[in-house]
Amino acid sequence: MALIRVLTDQIANKIAAGEVVERPASVVKELLENSLDANARSIAIAVEAGGKSKIRVTDDGEGMLRDDALLSLERHATSKLSDEDSLSRISTLGFRGEALPAIASVSHFTLATAPALNPAGDAGEGTQIVVHAGTIQSVTTLGLSRGTSITVANLFANIPARKKFLKSDDTELGHISTLVTHYALAYPEIRFKLSTPHRDLLSLAPVASHAQRFEQIFGDETFGQCIEFNHTADLAHEAAVGIFGFASRPELQKLNRNSIFIFVNRRLVRDRLLQHAVSSAYYNLLPTDTYPAVLLFLDLPFSEVDVNVHPSKTEVRFQRQSLVHDAVRDAIRSALSAQRPVASFLRERTAHPSASPSFAPAPPTRPWSEALAMPFSPGAAADLGIATEVLPRGFHLTPAPPVPQPQRLEFPTAAAPSSTQPAGARSPQAHELGELEPLGQIHESFIVASGPSGLWLIDQHVAHERILFEQIGRDRLSGSIESQRLLVPVVLPLDAAGALSFAECADELSASGFDAEPFGRNTIVVKATPAGITQDKIERLLQELLQPSAVTQHSEAMSTLRTRITATIACHAAIKVHMKLTPEKMTWLLDALAQTEYPMTCPHGRPVLLRYSTEEILRAFKRLH
Repeated sequence: MALIRVLTDQIANKIAAGEVVERPASVVKELLENSLDANARSIAIAVEAGGKSKIRVTDDGEGMLRDDALLSLERHATSKLSDEDSLSRISTLGFRGEALPAIASVSHFTLATAPALNPAGDAGEGTQIVVHAGTIQSVTTLGLSRGTSITVANLFANIPARKKFLKSDDTELGHISTLVTHYALAYPEIRFKLSTPHRDLLSLAPVASHAQRFEQIFGDETFGQCIEFNHTADLAHEAAVGIFGFASRPELQKLNRNSIFIFVNRRLVRDRLLQHAVSSAYYNLLPTDTYPAVLLFLDLPFSEVDVNVHPSKTEVRFQRQSLVHDAVRDAIRSALSAQRPVASFLRERTAHPSASPSFAPAPPTRPWSEALAMPFSPGAAADLGIATEVLPRGFHLTPAPPVPQPQRLEFPTAAAPSSTQPAGARSPQAHELGELEPLGQIHESFIVASGPSGLWLIDQHVAHERILFEQIGRDRLSGSIESQRLLVPVVLPLDAAGALSFAECADELSASGFDAEPFGRNTIVVKATPAGITQDKIERLLQELLQPSAVTQHSEAMSTLRTRITATIACHAAIKVHMKLTPEKMTWLLDALAQTEYPMTCPHGRPVLLRYSTEEILRAFKRLH
């Protein structure tokens, strides 16, 4: 008896459905992408019970003839690929020809479609096809409007094992809402509507730009907390990549990468290379193990990216990976450098609903730690802000008594500009640092200064750390690192892991001003250190640098190790807290900080500056309403 047999079409379709249809949001994604490929200008999505009971996607796209509609339910039948060569330059969101038959095999599926007869858009003869669990029940000719409407009911009715793993209705609806929101951001010229039997979750009219759609969805306050970037980089002689989007300011910190959304040729993807590029752009601007919120759009030639990697079409491969990575990193980093935003103190402001009905204002009792942990989604957009932990220890602000209306704490922005002002132009900037006048110190740790826009607090240790970090970096590039010879060399014993770490980074240590070499087994001798490092700090500094977790792996760029070494040296050489400074020293520190490229954070991502504006002071004293 033969052991190998050909699977039946029913089993094969269920296997394909397991790859393509993970949950109701997967169905919405496939149908939504088909509508976009059909050049729809208006897309309406209606769901019941989180999509488990019913999903209906209706568009005004090109529609299909009767024969094409029947063929669309066959596996590997598609209008989007014509030959083998077109597989290497896929320009559509869908192309495998698996989505519709896979969905139809695990649900009660109804397809209603009508093509356009002429350029005016008049609809031709309509067709309705009803399919139950992969079996066609009926094919009917109807009079329909131009476009396509697909209804998916009783999802996974014939696969109860898959159905029981679905989450609650609210959770599944949340996934659908987030997905539709993301595609609405990528296609601002298209009308989107998402509704349930009880309410409209999203209703977006077409707009002219991605910036307008961003503000339309998330509201002007969230829009003002982000920096818009736009950059073009050459990949080859005849290829370029366009990079644009929105990046959160460094004071906004997330606990995971769930707030980084990436689109490649307007396709929503998950890509580790680009996520790493985004994290690299914020390196030394955010604390360790925190992440930004970023919407990143890449436009590049279709031949430069391979989307035929996974059945879900959410993974891609780039032909020139390193060039794309560096271009994304540099585009975001340059935008952050140009803005140089500075955090302000917290004050009370009246909460208000945002542009979308699905945005609920945060309750006043929500802890900021919860707000920072929430994903960058419609339900969490109103919670973008900064934790109160940035306030100096021992320093407290007493806000004015709350007025009797809903309120929440959030970071203020500058006076609201017109809606045409670009993202990133609404926050206090660091350009006035050179005009600050020091008034004194708090606990001999924080400099208090006055400026044209209000009162400033500067953490003297991290301010000096930022100054030294950039100075050492410039000296490295010019080959002018200053070293100091030790009168008595320091012999430092290491464990086995530390000895291996030293072997990995010996060259970088030498380039940073150290003169150290092996001295017997698991021991090194240090004969010189970078200028500013006293002898009593040498052992602790090197022990910190040679921790295995602090040494780069082979898969990482050597520049990462170089940056870590520079940041550690700057930290140990900087002036400390509880150190009294003369007025001249404070003035020098503020002037030097004003000349740095990133004065808002230290190399480890901690805030350097806080600002309490004149407007906020007047409001606190009830002189301004």
